[in-house]
Amino acid sequence: MLGKSLPKIITALPGPKSKEVIDRRKTAIPGGVGCPSPCVIKRGEGAMFEDLDGNIFMDWVGGIGVLNIGYSHPEVVEAAKAQCEKYFHTSINVVHYPEYIELAEQLNELMPIEGQKKTMFINSGAEAVENAVKIARKYTKKTDIIVFTGAFHGRTLLTMSMTAKQKPYKFGMGPFAPGIHRCEFPYMYRRPEGMNEAEAIKYYLQKLEDFFLEYTPAEDVAAIIFEPVQGEGGFIIPPIEYVKGVREICNKYGILLIADEVQTGYCRTGKMFASEYWKEAGAAPDIITSAKSIAGGLPISSVTARAEIMDAPGVGEIGGTYCGNPVAAAAALKVIEIMKRDKLADRANAIGERCMARFHQWKEKYEMIGEIRGLGAMMAIEFVKDRASKTPAKEALGNIIAETAKNGLITMSSGVKGTSIRFLMPLVITDEQIDVGLDILEKALDKHIK
Repeated sequence: MLGKSLPKIITALPGPKSKEVIDRRKTAIPGGVGCPSPCVIKRGEGAMFEDLDGNIFMDWVGGIGVLNIGYSHPEVVEAAKAQCEKYFHTSINVVHYPEYIELAEQLNELMPIEGQKKTMFINSGAEAVENAVKIARKYTKKTDIIVFTGAFHGRTLLTMSMTAKQKPYKFGMGPFAPGIHRCEFPYMYRRPEGMNEAEAIKYYLQKLEDFFLEYTPAEDVAAIIFEPVQGEGGFIIPPIEYVKGVREICNKYGILLIADEVQTGYCRTGKMFASEYWKEAGAAPDIITSAKSIAGGLPISSVTARAEIMDAPGVGEIGGTYCGNPVAAAAALKVIEIMKRDKLADRANAIGERCMARFHQWKEKYEMIGEIRGLGAMMAIEFVKDRASKTPAKEALGNIIAETAKNGLITMSSGVKGTSIRFLMPLVITDEQIDVGLDILEKALDKHIK
């Protein structure tokens, strides 16, 4: 059974059948749609997939956080099939259908926002962020949005403007959308030298207060948006005391707080949503965006907020042709049912504990491991040339990722300077598979770093 198997490489990579398809890709698809993996998938189950040549890989990227429930979960497949037999599509802006409403009710119950909630659906993470900004501006009657260094919010014009990293996401694609202002994120590993964590939190919060004096007045700011764990930024986790401070600043100035949970949502961080940690600390967001793992791979995303915020736009001002597609909505309902039933949030914490124990051993062994960090099963290792200078070790990281792929483990980098390995393995992965994957990664570390 593929889902319980282990990596097995039987050909040079890419194998001949995969190479033929990859070569065809080069003439059919623009190079800007990148892909470094030396294989072409044939079928996938759980955390594993087989390529066209019979090689078996373990996937620790999970479609960049989409496959929390794993490849081809049979119950989700059946839910999608059953919906397809009834109807593929009708637009919620034209005809009512229950799947959209039932899914909205589920998210209204689950989302860690205070008060009565309402939810709308769109198609992608970027669209969710765009709509969150539209709704925030409509509700507050203010224009400006504060984002952060290290942020990734999408590739559309607005979300590209909100995204921090210039290359490859923004370079040569301006001018960008107005009203977007960027403040410094609390990247605690690289905080000013000599500061302890408490001092650094005060420093970063003061940066935000000073931001209103130097860049945009608080009276013009509709929302502050950030990821509970920065994804593309390198899996940077803001201290909860910083989040509480931002919540207080938002309350002080009448600014909405938006949690971009596109990558952190759906059990990845040990909670159904990472901003549950915020709510437990008394710092619940006003708006939450989600996408990726919501439907196990079918395209759908969401915006949830307090009812009075969501009701600010008038009829026709939000929505769209494919938004909340019935097949995707049916799949999402089944995904959420399985996640709650099978306690995948608890599983994420168990995965995190198992991996972090090994990562801590590696940090003692390898001088080039600068920091390990994680929340649940959203983890990263940052590589540096030496711990004193913290100089990024991008070349070594690239060699490690290539080496793990050769041995059947698919991994991926993250971070503004591309110096961290991110881990987003499906939460249905077995303990044996985790241990084998860690063995593959350790052998790559032995070969390429000191």
